[in-house]
Amino acid sequence: MSEGLLAGKRGLVMGVATSRSIAFGIARATHSAGAELAFTAQNEKLRAKVAELTGDMNNLPVLECDVARENAIAGTLATLDNHWPEGMDFIVHSLAAADPQDLEGPYFRVSEQGFRRALEISCYSLTELAREALPRLRNGASILTLSYLGAERAVPGYNIMGVAKAALEASVRYLAADLGPHGVRVNAISAGPVRSVSGAGISTGRFIYAHSAATAPLRHNPSPDSIGGSALYLLSELSGAVTGEVHHVDGGFHSVAFSEK
Repeated sequence: MSEGLLAGKRGLVMGVATSRSIAFGIARATHSAGAELAFTAQNEKLRAKVAELTGDMNNLPVLECDVARENAIAGTLATLDNHWPEGMDFIVHSLAAADPQDLEGPYFRVSEQGFRRALEISCYSLTELAREALPRLRNGASILTLSYLGAERAVPGYNIMGVAKAALEASVRYLAADLGPHGVRVNAISAGPVRSVSGAGISTGRFIYAHSAATAPLRHNPSPDSIGGSALYLLSELSGAVTGEVHHVDGGFHSVAFSEK
């Protein structure tokens, strides 16, 4: 049904880590729909890993981009210009980071340095990316980022990431208002817990995963591929009138107060 939906489209995917990562599920969905993709990795060491994972989906070299470094995003996009001088049609921003000690114990113990790092990588990078990418985005382009319910409610152990994701969701709304007149849409997916590298970094990750699966109306957590299907909708013309939206893909967990058992 989705075959050819993104034929002729070009998209940058940032944040692939493993075959279980949400960004990888989105890449699979968009590639199957006909999109030409480019990928980034945080450093030289990870480039080889990302290149191996995405080899059958990527005709371009994996680009290095550590968003915590000054001008890294601008440099990466300038390099991409050499491959795609006509611009691109979508960007997937799946980037987040926090110091491990800030994901344990009470939130109020977060350090100023840890707070700044989490907000810079997990939130500000989207704004910087949108600003630098705007001249390169073709009319009808779409930017998509990843959030979680911890942006809306206090989730044990999620701590500073919840604060960063809340700022990220607010950024989606402001960027949607700014970029809409340019013909660019900005949305987020609030995904349920996935067994991924980022999820493993949360001290309460196993509890969150089990509780969500047991409580969600569908009684299961989403897979990277099911999230990829929703991303395909938000990145394609099917959602041409949708922007500033935070779309939950969590089996309905966000809609219930508690389970019967």
